[in-house]
Amino acid sequence: MVEVNIPKDIMIIGLQDQEGKAIDIQFVDNGSKLIFFAKNVPSKGYKVYRFTSEAKISDCKNLNIKNGIENNFFKVSFDNDFNITSIYDKKSEREVLKKGTRGNVLQAFEDRPMQWENWDIDIYYKRKMWEVNDIYNAEIIESGPVRYCVKLERNFCNSKIEQYIYFYKDIPRIDFKNVVDWKEKNILLKVAFPVDINSSKATYEIQYGNIERETHNNTSWELAKFEVCAHKWADLSEGEYGVSLMNDCKYGYDIKDGNMRLTLIKAGTYPNPEADLGIHEFTYSIYPHSHTWKEANTPRMAYNLNVPMYSVIEPPHGGELDDKMSLLRINRDNCLVEVVKKAEKNDGVIIRIYEYKNRRENVEIGFGIDVESAYECDPLENITSCTLKREGTISFEIKPYEIKTFLLNFKR
Repeated sequence: MVEVNIPKDIMIIGLQDQEGKAIDIQFVDNGSKLIFFAKNVPSKGYKVYRFTSEAKISDCKNLNIKNGIENNFFKVSFDNDFNITSIYDKKSEREVLKKGTRGNVLQAFEDRPMQWENWDIDIYYKRKMWEVNDIYNAEIIESGPVRYCVKLERNFCNSKIEQYIYFYKDIPRIDFKNVVDWKEKNILLKVAFPVDINSSKATYEIQYGNIERETHNNTSWELAKFEVCAHKWADLSEGEYGVSLMNDCKYGYDIKDGNMRLTLIKAGTYPNPEADLGIHEFTYSIYPHSHTWKEANTPRMAYNLNVPMYSVIEPPHGGELDDKMSLLRINRDNCLVEVVKKAEKNDGVIIRIYEYKNRRENVEIGFGIDVESAYECDPLENITSCTLKREGTISFEIKPYEIKTFLLNFKR
């Protein structure tokens, strides 16, 4: 999904790709921005689209929030408090939520740990819980060919919560963007999705990899793992189906007995009594998928949420660059390029990749720019060996969860 800020002196009617095919666009934010879905953009590169004087005509539905929201992927229903009562996955033909439960439920807990209020969460926080159901506005604010948006506004004590729920035509996930004016202290805010998945373990992303934790409390040490640190995603899968809960800046999860929860705001009072008071903006997403997170490529979907593509508007001009280009490309789906940066010790470029599916592979990286030399390095960028280069590529073996660093020198 690409968001374009429209300059005031430019009149935009339509958009087309390199082949001249018209692209669905949607104007948002009172016409100050347009959004569209960009397909097959080269990795670590760019793709050119052109504005046109003709608009693509697309059907737009007249939606009624009381009837729920339906797109190509999901059919979603709400209760009277606009919690989600059903997420039906149309592709897999199954219900995501447990029968008789509700998803996207905001839960507030009294949070008074024994010490270190702004860091610790003690297990007894669960004893007092309130649902945030004081809703005073619910409306559909976007109903276009690219996405739908439901806006919800809630009160909780002295705080206000605005939520924007996005349903996309081409992306099989549901985003929940939140703008919260938080006034409470010693209140822990979470969101809950009780999913119909049977699994004894959940998977959590950490830097350059992932870990598993039990989803039950059969032993005392499993009971003690009630809150798990994670980065962009956590997943619960049962073999042929799973659900990933992703976020763009919140890193505390708890997943027990199929109930997936994400910690949103803590609001402790020591050492800073006002640490979490004020405006918070964050997004979390639910991504139901076939098979496990590995086949569904949850890490890539989470990167799309956390590092969205950005756009640049330029007038027509001549130049040597093609309409699309990839700086580098990797031929294995179990490896990600995490870092592309200038080297610390010379004018070269450092790339760092990691393996995240627990597979040993022979990997090949190709480049869109001529590479003069390539060296493998340690994490401190000290050269350890010369890397074989053949026809603009480098080849190497990567082990499960291994991190590889390379120094590249490009031809000038």
